[in-house]
Amino acid sequence: MASEKTAAVSTSETESKQFRQGPTRTLLTIFKSLVAGGVAGGVSRTAVAPLERLKILLQVQNPHNMKYNGTIQGLKYIWRTEGFRGLYKGNGTNCARIVPNSAVKFFSYEEASRRILWLYRQQTGNEDAQLTPLLRLGAGACAGIIAMSATYPMDMVRGRLTVQTDKSHYRGIFHGLKTISMEEGPRALYKGWLPSVIGVVPYVGLNFAVYESLKDWLIKNKPYGLVDDSELSVTTKLACGAAAGTVGQTVAYPLDVIRRRMQMGGWKDAASVVAGDGTTRAPLEYAGMVDAFRKTVRHEGFGALYKGLGPNSVKVVPSIAIAFVTYEVAKDILGAEMRILD
Repeated sequence: MASEKTAAVSTSETESKQFRQGPTRTLLTIFKSLVAGGVAGGVSRTAVAPLERLKILLQVQNPHNMKYNGTIQGLKYIWRTEGFRGLYKGNGTNCARIVPNSAVKFFSYEEASRRILWLYRQQTGNEDAQLTPLLRLGAGACAGIIAMSATYPMDMVRGRLTVQTDKSHYRGIFHGLKTISMEEGPRALYKGWLPSVIGVVPYVGLNFAVYESLKDWLIKNKPYGLVDDSELSVTTKLACGAAAGTVGQTVAYPLDVIRRRMQMGGWKDAASVVAGDGTTRAPLEYAGMVDAFRKTVRHEGFGALYKGLGPNSVKVVPSIAIAFVTYEVAKDILGAEMRILD
């Protein structure tokens, strides 16, 4: 495997040369980033697909007709009532969304990092300056917003495909996109977009900032013998990714719950799943993000903002860790292949 300085955006000698030349990218480098990001997203999300589905079901279920009471019980219930395939319901659609989302996210982060660092070096006059944690946070926030906005309609449909159990209102992602547009209007494909964007800023931003900063700190300080010749082991990288995912999801989780609630609004087949107002099982309608927060807390308490946090915590740690490590490994493999082709 290439050295850690090759893998990390902030410490790459090759990229440092490119920074001094300006924020330009070759087509092969762009292709490598996009493919590696897509592979990372598909592998990491499939690995935790059952937990992802359970998290969404816990987030939106009716508190007066609860079927899922926790991680273990929820997974057993899905297995008993829907079989093995039920654990992966919506994963195909999820991968169809997460692969381009992850590709755009990792590429956007690298591009934003390059441009921000180039401007920072121009401003300070220090050609050896590196990204600070705050600058990484900004680059990660930009990447998250771009990736979320570019693939949001697919996330909307994925959420509904994941929730539907007894009925098959949507037969797939394209059928879902068409049906929602016809029944609720094209704007419905962006329900919950605002809390998603607000949530993705700390979530993705902190993920990248914590992961890259923690790696740099380990390389610089070499604590506990974890670093050998400026290279981190896969296990250490996984631990860095796990720490990044834990910090990001803890801060942004309530916004993720509100996003899911808003996505279910206006969907008649959600009545048996989505929380009502305490007197009916009909799903609540939300006038906006603030109204969704207010109604959720009023009818179900503050704890409702953290519904599904258990399986999500179990999911996020390996998911983010696997995504970062897969991305770096894929880039190393693609880089080697491209050097052979050259």
